[in-house]
Amino acid sequence: MKKGKFIVLEGPDRCGKSTQAKLLLNYLIEQGNDVILTREPGGTPTAERMRQIVLEPGLEITPMAELFLYEASRAQHTQEKILPALKAGKTVLCERYTMSTCAYQGYGRGIDLKTIQTLNRIATLGTVPDLTLVFLMSDKYFTERGEYLFSDRLEQEDLAFRQKMRQGYLDMIARTPNAYLVDADKNIADIQTQVRELLKKYQI
Repeated sequence: MKKGKFIVLEGPDRCGKSTQAKLLLNYLIEQGNDVILTREPGGTPTAERMRQIVLEPGLEITPMAELFLYEASRAQHTQEKILPALKAGKTVLCERYTMSTCAYQGYGRGIDLKTIQTLNRIATLGTVPDLTLVFLMSDKYFTERGEYLFSDRLEQEDLAFRQKMRQGYLDMIARTPNAYLVDADKNIADIQTQVRELLKKYQI
Protein backbone atom coordinates (compact mmCIF):
# COMPACT_ATOMS: atom_id res chain seq x y z
CA MET A 1 0.00 0.00 0.00
CA LYS A 2 1.23 3.49 -0.85
CA LYS A 3 2.31 5.53 2.15
CA GLY A 4 0.03 8.44 3.00
CA LYS A 5 0.91 12.13 2.90
CA PHE A 6 1.83 14.05 6.06
CA ILE A 7 0.84 17.73 6.01
CA VAL A 8 1.62 20.00 8.96
CA LEU A 9 0.08 23.40 9.65
CA GLU A 10 2.48 25.46 11.76
CA GLY A 11 2.40 28.92 13.26
CA PRO A 12 1.85 30.93 16.44
CA ASP A 13 -1.28 31.02 18.55
CA ARG A 14 -4.36 32.67 17.00
CA CYS A 15 -2.97 32.63 13.45
CA GLY A 16 -5.97 30.72 12.10
CA LYS A 17 -4.43 27.22 11.85
CA SER A 18 -7.48 25.43 13.22
CA THR A 19 -9.88 27.21 10.88
CA GLN A 20 -7.70 26.49 7.86
CA ALA A 21 -7.13 22.88 8.94
CA LYS A 22 -10.87 22.21 9.06
CA LEU A 23 -11.41 23.83 5.65
CA LEU A 24 -8.55 21.81 4.23
CA LEU A 25 -9.92 18.62 5.76
CA ASN A 26 -13.27 19.13 4.06
CA TYR A 27 -11.61 20.00 0.76
CA LEU A 28 -9.41 16.90 0.75
CA ILE A 29 -12.34 14.65 1.66
CA GLU A 30 -14.33 16.15 -1.22
CA GLN A 31 -11.40 15.25 -3.50
CA GLY A 32 -11.76 11.62 -2.46
CA ASN A 33 -8.92 11.40 0.06
CA ASP A 34 -8.96 9.38 3.27
CA VAL A 35 -7.93 12.04 5.78
CA ILE A 36 -7.48 12.43 9.52
CA LEU A 37 -7.06 15.73 11.36
CA THR A 38 -5.01 15.81 14.55
CA ARG A 39 -2.99 18.26 16.66
CA GLU A 40 0.02 18.79 18.88
CA PRO A 41 0.45 18.73 21.72
CA GLY A 42 -2.28 16.09 21.94
CA GLY A 43 -3.98 13.93 19.37
CA THR A 44 -4.45 10.85 21.58
CA PRO A 45 -5.95 10.49 25.09
CA THR A 46 -2.53 10.15 26.75
CA ALA A 47 -0.98 12.97 24.72
CA GLU A 48 -3.97 15.22 25.48
CA ARG A 49 -3.37 14.74 29.22
CA MET A 50 0.17 16.02 28.71
CA ARG A 51 -1.26 18.97 26.75
CA GLN A 52 -3.42 19.91 29.72
CA ILE A 53 -0.38 20.06 31.97
CA VAL A 54 1.93 22.01 29.65
CA LEU A 55 -0.68 24.65 28.74
CA GLU A 56 -2.34 25.12 32.13
CA PRO A 57 -2.12 28.80 33.19
CA GLY A 58 -0.38 29.40 36.50
CA LEU A 59 1.76 26.27 36.54
CA GLU A 60 5.47 26.85 37.10
CA ILE A 61 7.21 24.69 34.49
CA THR A 62 10.90 25.06 33.75
CA PRO A 63 11.86 25.42 30.06
CA MET A 64 13.54 22.01 29.97
CA ALA A 65 10.61 20.28 31.67
CA GLU A 66 8.30 22.02 29.20
CA LEU A 67 10.38 20.69 26.30
CA PHE A 68 10.24 17.12 27.61
CA LEU A 69 6.47 17.31 28.10
CA TYR A 70 6.07 18.33 24.46
CA GLU A 71 8.40 15.57 23.29
CA ALA A 72 6.68 12.93 25.43
CA SER A 73 3.33 13.96 23.99
CA ARG A 74 4.81 13.85 20.49
CA ALA A 75 6.28 10.37 20.95
CA GLN A 76 2.91 9.01 22.03
CA HIS A 77 1.03 10.83 19.28
CA THR A 78 3.42 9.82 16.50
CA GLN A 79 3.55 6.14 17.38
CA GLU A 80 -0.10 5.70 18.32
CA LYS A 81 -1.79 7.78 15.64
CA ILE A 82 0.36 9.39 12.93
CA LEU A 83 2.52 6.48 11.80
CA PRO A 84 -0.32 3.91 11.67
CA ALA A 85 -2.44 6.34 9.61
CA LEU A 86 0.39 7.02 7.15
CA LYS A 87 1.13 3.29 6.86
CA ALA A 88 -2.57 2.75 6.03
CA GLY A 89 -2.26 5.23 3.16
CA LYS A 90 -4.20 8.05 4.82
CA THR A 91 -3.45 11.75 4.52
CA VAL A 92 -2.61 13.17 7.94
CA LEU A 93 -3.28 16.83 8.68
CA CYS A 94 -1.59 17.92 11.89
CA GLU A 95 -1.83 21.28 13.62
CA ARG A 96 1.78 21.82 14.71
CA TYR A 97 4.68 19.39 14.88
CA THR A 98 8.43 19.66 15.40
CA MET A 99 8.92 23.15 13.93
CA SER A 100 6.79 24.69 16.69
CA THR A 101 9.02 23.17 19.35
CA CYS A 102 12.07 24.77 17.74
CA ALA A 103 10.26 28.11 17.50
CA TYR A 104 8.82 28.17 21.02
CA GLN A 105 11.30 26.26 23.15
CA GLY A 106 14.35 27.05 21.00
CA TYR A 107 13.98 30.64 19.85
CA GLY A 108 11.48 31.63 22.54
CA ARG A 109 12.93 29.89 25.60
CA GLY A 110 16.55 29.82 24.44
CA ILE A 111 17.11 26.06 24.62
CA ASP A 112 19.89 24.83 22.31
CA LEU A 113 18.39 23.99 18.91
CA LYS A 114 20.62 20.96 18.42
CA THR A 115 19.25 19.49 21.65
CA ILE A 116 15.68 20.09 20.47
CA GLN A 117 16.36 18.64 17.03
CA THR A 118 17.85 15.50 18.59
CA LEU A 119 14.81 15.04 20.83
CA ASN A 120 12.51 15.70 17.88
CA ARG A 121 14.16 12.92 15.89
CA ILE A 122 13.85 10.50 18.80
CA ALA A 123 10.21 11.36 19.52
CA THR A 124 9.15 11.15 15.87
CA LEU A 125 11.26 8.10 14.94
CA GLY A 126 12.58 10.29 12.14
CA THR A 127 9.14 11.15 10.74
CA VAL A 128 9.11 14.40 8.75
CA PRO A 129 6.23 16.20 6.98
CA ASP A 130 5.79 15.98 3.22
CA LEU A 131 4.55 19.59 3.30
CA THR A 132 4.72 22.25 6.03
CA LEU A 133 2.49 25.32 5.83
CA VAL A 134 3.55 28.10 8.20
CA PHE A 135 0.86 30.67 9.01
CA LEU A 136 2.32 33.98 10.22
CA MET A 137 0.38 37.14 11.02
CA SER A 138 1.10 40.68 12.21
CA ASP A 139 1.18 40.90 16.00
CA LYS A 140 -1.78 43.29 16.09
CA TYR A 141 -4.04 40.40 15.12
CA PHE A 142 -2.84 38.37 18.11
CA THR A 143 -4.35 41.00 20.40
CA GLU A 144 -7.48 41.55 18.31
CA ARG A 145 -8.29 37.86 17.95
CA GLY A 146 -7.59 37.11 21.59
CA GLU A 147 -9.69 39.85 23.14
CA TYR A 148 -12.52 37.49 24.04
CA LEU A 149 -10.59 34.23 24.16
CA PHE A 150 -9.24 32.17 27.04
CA SER A 151 -5.43 32.41 27.09
CA ASP A 152 -3.38 29.32 27.89
CA ARG A 153 0.07 29.41 29.53
CA LEU A 154 1.94 29.92 26.24
CA GLU A 155 -0.46 32.55 24.94
CA GLN A 156 0.26 34.61 28.07
CA GLU A 157 3.87 35.16 27.01
CA ASP A 158 4.87 38.74 26.16
CA LEU A 159 5.56 40.52 22.87
CA ALA A 160 9.32 39.92 23.07
CA PHE A 161 8.74 36.16 23.30
CA ARG A 162 6.34 36.25 20.34
CA GLN A 163 8.84 38.21 18.24
CA LYS A 164 11.62 35.70 18.93
CA MET A 165 9.29 32.83 18.15
CA ARG A 166 8.14 34.47 14.90
CA GLN A 167 11.75 34.96 13.80
CA GLY A 168 12.32 31.30 14.53
CA TYR A 169 9.58 30.29 12.14
CA LEU A 170 11.00 32.54 9.42
CA ASP A 171 14.49 31.11 9.88
CA MET A 172 13.22 27.55 9.74
CA ILE A 173 11.10 28.10 6.63
CA ALA A 174 14.28 29.14 4.85
CA ARG A 175 16.10 25.91 5.70
CA THR A 176 13.31 23.32 5.81
CA PRO A 177 12.50 21.38 2.62
CA ASN A 178 8.90 21.79 1.42
CA ALA A 179 8.06 24.47 4.02
CA TYR A 180 6.16 27.55 2.90
CA LEU A 181 5.03 30.81 4.44
CA VAL A 182 1.30 31.52 4.31
CA ASP A 183 0.19 35.15 4.85
CA ALA A 184 -2.25 34.84 7.75
CA ASP A 185 -3.11 38.56 7.67
CA LYS A 186 -5.46 37.90 4.75
CA ASN A 187 -9.10 36.87 5.04
CA ILE A 188 -10.08 33.24 5.56
CA ALA A 189 -11.04 32.55 1.92
CA ASP A 190 -7.83 34.06 0.51
CA ILE A 191 -5.70 32.09 2.95
CA GLN A 192 -7.45 28.86 1.97
CA THR A 193 -6.77 29.68 -1.68
CA GLN A 194 -3.05 29.97 -0.88
CA VAL A 195 -3.18 26.63 0.90
CA ARG A 196 -4.90 24.79 -1.95
CA GLU A 197 -2.46 26.20 -4.49
CA LEU A 198 0.45 24.82 -2.47
CA LEU A 199 -1.22 21.42 -2.27
CA LYS A 200 -1.70 21.37 -6.03
CA LYS A 201 1.97 22.21 -6.48
CA TYR A 202 2.83 19.07 -4.56
CA GLN A 203 0.05 17.04 -6.18
CA ILE A 204 -1.69 16.41 -2.90
